[in-house]
Amino acid sequence: MQFGELSPQAANIVAKFTLATTAEVVAGERWYTESYNIASRIARLHNLSTVRVAAVIAALSPNNRWERNIEDAENVITAFTHGDDQDVLEVKCCTYTANKLKALAILKAESLVYEDILKGPKVIEFFHCICDTADDVCIDGHAYSIWYGSRLTMKEVPNIGKKLRERIKQDYREATDFINDELSVKFTTSQIQAITWVCHRRIYGV
Repeated sequence: MQFGELSPQAANIVAKFTLATTAEVVAGERWYTESYNIASRIARLHNLSTVRVAAVIAALSPNNRWERNIEDAENVITAFTHGDDQDVLEVKCCTYTANKLKALAILKAESLVYEDILKGPKVIEFFHCICDTADDVCIDGHAYSIWYGSRLTMKEVPNIGKKLRERIKQDYREATDFINDELSVKFTTSQIQAITWVCHRRIYGV
């Protein structure tokens, strides 16, 4: 496929990729792998599965910076494994209380279908990307801005319904295929999303 054959939005993703520094490409390429490694270490410390910890991290991610997200997840898990439900509820987290309740439900769940508890599409996508399952792409406001081709505030990002979300994901996959063919590399779609996200953050200071 030639660049001119890409959809305009897939071309926007490729264009943002070309602005990434080598350090940003490496950081984005490793981002979800390192996230999984963090979840694995927390899991080993608390005798839990890595997938369960990844689900807790995803549950606590909305409106939460990554570094604090990890801190909150570890604090919630520590409170759960060394205390009771009330101890978990008393942990201060930089997200909504409803999300902390989701994390608690995941820790208590006998079922391994954590998507039923996570529910929100962006949070489920984030969970999938950390666990490297379902060839998923995490479509948040920044991913939308990259796809759209302009820096948007979170208030300017529309509600991303199911049809639009699938279209955005397809454009990310199309952009990934083009980049892989052009550079003779094997990035996953989630890696291209992460690389462009890292680049986008640097350019706009978000």
